[in-house]
Amino acid sequence: MSETRVRFAPSPTGHLHIGSVRTAVYNWLLARQKKGTFVLRIEDTDRERSTEESVQAILESMRWLGLDWDEGPEVEGPNGPYFQTQRFDIYREYIDKMLAEGKAYRCYATAEELTTLREQARERGETFKYDRRWRDKGPDDWPEDKPYSVRFKAPLDGEVVVEDLIKGRVVFDVAQHIDDFIIMRSDGTPTYNFTVVVDDVTMNITDVIRGDDHLNNTPKQLLLYEALDFPVPRFAHMPLTLGQDKTRLSKRHGATSVMAYREMGYLPHALLNFLLRLGWSHGDQEIFSVEEMIRLFSVEKIGISAGIFNAEKLAWVNQQYIMNDPPESIAKELPYYLDKLGIQATVDERLVGIVKELSKRAKTLVEMAEGARMFFKDDFEYVEKADRKFLKKESLPVLEFLRDGLRELDAFSVADVQGVFEAAMERFELKLGKVAQPMRVALTGNTVSPGIYETVYLMGREPVLARLERAIAHINAKPAE
Repeated sequence: MSETRVRFAPSPTGHLHIGSVRTAVYNWLLARQKKGTFVLRIEDTDRERSTEESVQAILESMRWLGLDWDEGPEVEGPNGPYFQTQRFDIYREYIDKMLAEGKAYRCYATAEELTTLREQARERGETFKYDRRWRDKGPDDWPEDKPYSVRFKAPLDGEVVVEDLIKGRVVFDVAQHIDDFIIMRSDGTPTYNFTVVVDDVTMNITDVIRGDDHLNNTPKQLLLYEALDFPVPRFAHMPLTLGQDKTRLSKRHGATSVMAYREMGYLPHALLNFLLRLGWSHGDQEIFSVEEMIRLFSVEKIGISAGIFNAEKLAWVNQQYIMNDPPESIAKELPYYLDKLGIQATVDERLVGIVKELSKRAKTLVEMAEGARMFFKDDFEYVEKADRKFLKKESLPVLEFLRDGLRELDAFSVADVQGVFEAAMERFELKLGKVAQPMRVALTGNTVSPGIYETVYLMGREPVLARLERAIAHINAKPAE
């Protein structure tokens, strides 16, 4: 099998976790680099916890990040959708095959019996292992009309060797680590280790990249591959993502849901870049385009140490993207955040210009949207200190001169606006700051904004004139000093 085929297989029991999506990123990059196939499989056999809402949250997160899949949910035809609950007939077929070949057996041990065995093992200070009491029994021993599970008939001794692309050679002692584990529960549902093997084989998966918390499952799965005469994929178990306190990433470290980072104003490609670099490197390079990520990625460069999630580093990466991405690209993302502020904005030349000005300072698109508010909202209050210092009676002639000059312009460009300001500076023999600051407070309510010429231009002639009239009236209404 020459084509590279990889998969991402989340469980729909909640939102897509930031640590889990790092697995998706590595699989997606490998598929795109090798011009292979990226499979999305929804592992929804946990019926009590799986929800349609969680399925949609997973799909939404993947779409936002740009992790498009070639086979899986919403793919028409024979290549989708892949939901484990729709594949029970396939699993049952392979269960029956293993039973018929004597590679699995019925187990009628009750829950009470297994509980007793666990308690006895605990009293002896041992790890619980099933005692194989039904391993060698046949139809003559089966009780009638009683539920049973199906257990895999594991070898009694020997070793299972995992040749891992990241961790190297890992050896498991069968007697110590593996008992006759359940492959089908008494309610008829297959277990994880069995379904994942059947799925990966029937979907022709060639490479399995997943977290190293699955490493202990791998020897069981290798035995199932062998028992079913299936080809074995290449395995790569990558270290988990940890918080800065070196414990497993959780809510106490901040947001863990992918879409929470969208709400906080992060760009999807910045998050991809950050997740890639949590456990992979290419020299000292920190920022990568998506094209570079695809071209340079290799499983062999994934480190053996855990990735440490650093929120400050993520903010820095995001800021680099905001500063260096084409402003037209950022402008397409910004309306989502402006809408949350009650601002309806069109992606046009004006919004692109606003992005150019604000991208020099904003770390997130939430910050950028807040900064852009001044260009759209007229219902602001004057900051008291700024009002007292700059909107004074002696500022009136300057503001009135600027109002009249801007109104009379034939064209309205940055250069034209600058010409009006230069005329005001010459007329009143003032430096730019003495002209710009009263104007800035009049237009925004505060003393901070992008360059004053750009601010006036991007705000637009009519809104500027209206805000100047408001400021002039405000000054005139003040009592004489």
